[in-house]
Amino acid sequence: MAAQRNRSDRSAQILLCLFLLLRWEAEARQIRYSIPEELDKGSFVGNISKDLGLEPRELGERGVRIVSRGRTQPFALNPRSGSLVTAGRIDREELCAQSRRCLVSFNILVEDRVKLFGVEIEVIDINDNAPKFQAENLDVKINENVAPGMRFPLPEAADPDVGVNSLQSYQLSSNKHFSLAVQSRASGVKYPELVLERALDREEEAVHHLVLTALDGGDPLRSGTVLISVTVFDTNDNAPVFSLSEYRVNVLENLPVGAQLLTVTATDRDEGANGEVTYSFRKLPDTQLLKFQLNKNTGEIKLSENLDYEETSFYEIEIQAEDGGAYLATAKVLITVEDVNDNSPEVTITSLFSPLVEDSPLGSVIALLNVHDLDSGQNGQVTCSISGDLPFKLEKSIDSYYRLVTHKALDREQVSSYNITVTATDGGSPPLSTETHFTLQVADINDNPPTFSHISYFTYIPENNPRGASIFSVTALDPDSEENARVIYSLVEDTIQGAPLSSYISINSDTGVLYALRSFDYEHGNPPLSSNVSLSIFVLDQNDNAPEILYPALPMDGSTGVELAPRSAEPGYLVTKVVAVDRDSGQNAWLSYRLLKASEPGIFAVGLHTGEVRTARALLDRDALKQSLVVAVQDHGQPPLSATVTLTVAWQTPESPASPDDSGLTLYLVVAVAAVSCVFLAFVIVLLALRLRRWHLSRVLQASGGGLGGVPASHFVGVDGVRAFLQTYSHEVSLTADSRGSHVIFPQPNYADTLISQESCGKKDPLSLSDDSKFPIEDTPLVLF
Repeated sequence: MAAQRNRSDRSAQILLCLFLLLRWEAEARQIRYSIPEELDKGSFVGNISKDLGLEPRELGERGVRIVSRGRTQPFALNPRSGSLVTAGRIDREELCAQSRRCLVSFNILVEDRVKLFGVEIEVIDINDNAPKFQAENLDVKINENVAPGMRFPLPEAADPDVGVNSLQSYQLSSNKHFSLAVQSRASGVKYPELVLERALDREEEAVHHLVLTALDGGDPLRSGTVLISVTVFDTNDNAPVFSLSEYRVNVLENLPVGAQLLTVTATDRDEGANGEVTYSFRKLPDTQLLKFQLNKNTGEIKLSENLDYEETSFYEIEIQAEDGGAYLATAKVLITVEDVNDNSPEVTITSLFSPLVEDSPLGSVIALLNVHDLDSGQNGQVTCSISGDLPFKLEKSIDSYYRLVTHKALDREQVSSYNITVTATDGGSPPLSTETHFTLQVADINDNPPTFSHISYFTYIPENNPRGASIFSVTALDPDSEENARVIYSLVEDTIQGAPLSSYISINSDTGVLYALRSFDYEHGNPPLSSNVSLSIFVLDQNDNAPEILYPALPMDGSTGVELAPRSAEPGYLVTKVVAVDRDSGQNAWLSYRLLKASEPGIFAVGLHTGEVRTARALLDRDALKQSLVVAVQDHGQPPLSATVTLTVAWQTPESPASPDDSGLTLYLVVAVAAVSCVFLAFVIVLLALRLRRWHLSRVLQASGGGLGGVPASHFVGVDGVRAFLQTYSHEVSLTADSRGSHVIFPQPNYADTLISQESCGKKDPLSLSDDSKFPIEDTPLVLF
């Protein structure tokens, strides 16, 4: 029994703790403070970090901020102290006007948890305003025959404070004719009335001066006064009377300016001037005075400014009717402004979480939206929706907040970004709507494996391939992005004839290019297999040759060449030209020239594409007579290769006319050059004649018919001649009866010129070839010349 009782007590304690925890959780979302008005900027309101269960430093780290709409927020967060402070001077009357309780509400967003906390601050009134009359002076006109006990309404004072700090009482200065009566309206507002205690005599005293004082109940006590001048008139025994004591009218807020609202009417049974009634506003704030216009003669009230339901929905106006004898009558005009659907909904993106990873779980928050419509009733009821077939949905949060969350899985490879349009529509007729657009980027994760372009690959390679030769290339693609799409290639380990596959073939892990690590032998396959394939090989140029400078050529002794230029050379004078070639082709062979170094900069310039070295300015006396230049030649390959040449330019002064001996020497040189040219020309002619004769003999042999077709070429050309011919072209040929054994090896070219002597052509020793060396039809030899 004791054990059962203990379990019952423990269960009760657990239920109590859960109840307190849930109650605390419900109340923790609403934080309340109270402060007096007129606090300076930066004044402490409350320890918001403590009430949120956070440290002060966490306010900035967790993205805690105030979210509100509409007017300027009067409060701010102090991230250093973790407290809520005033953002400016707090004036209760400006915030809440005449409301008995002044409550300022807003929300605080903890962004990393996407959690909102409601904050409600009550601003407590202080007695910072004195009662005030609308005018400092007031004229009251009374007929002398008015009976005692007659009451005359006086203007009431206004005090924007509330409670005990508001208007409490009135006092009238001491006099023998009048007393003061204080009345209260249904709304609780107190207004004074002047009561005639003794009959008046205009001949005894035509004007009475009184002081009316309005007092509040604050501490310290504040007051306001108005000077009343009572003028006594002759007899007018009838006061104006309104047809209604209270006029009511309902108008739409979009009523045009100048439209008539209503007409008030008062009548006076007196005749003449005493029966003429004029109308005026008796009590109307300045802001309302500008909105309405009263015809003083007809009592017609018109609209002089646009109405706005969202600004003010109700007006209470007091109209005064006065006859010519100073009798007064008052009536109220109550104007109710009806709302029309003239405001479109407003959508504010409070938070946007972009980019969003594609593997985010369903229900992940994308954005926090706030919607609001300044209209009221059905016109202010707003519904939100998103357009298009999107994997998102809107969920209602607290107050007027919506959360945009995912409800389908995202796939960046299918859609990498979404253009989202949120439409807010109110319930008015016709409805108004607002669209808000924003973009959500989907972040990639590595959720796709690489895929090859083919399931299997086949390739053929010739035997005796050099080691390290590229034999094939495979390509795999990954639809992911950036680092997730980077593909690394590798070979699956296997064995071939007892040896690992990696000893035969390797693969470039970045490009997928396969390389042969061995030289493969077609004849020694196991078992031997064969196949035929047609292969076209195109050799692409690589930038493997640096530019080669042809001119100026360097002297054999290692010194630099000397170029001469006259000292009188003008700017632009061509001194020399650097000529270079590049054995590569295409862009790899495009050359550009530039001056890399000069002993005195500014004298020479080098053409970018021509290589011409020209003077950039005239030579000065201070310039050295010998200048050294370094010209660089660079191609446009990747990476670019370059070469340099050093030029020496010597400035030449004008010389005296040449002597007769120099002229004779020049003549000898010209004759020698001409003789050498003639000998060279004769040698070329003889060489051409020999070539033509040899070609003519070969044509004659071919025309002699098939009688010589079956005779081997070695019967006409000696063995030495054939050997010399083969050495000339540097080809090594091996012929066997089996087609698998026939092969041609092309070693490196031998550029030695070998001439076949006439004696070797006359030798009778034939090149012996056996009968079984005749080629089959499919192995017909190919002879290259």
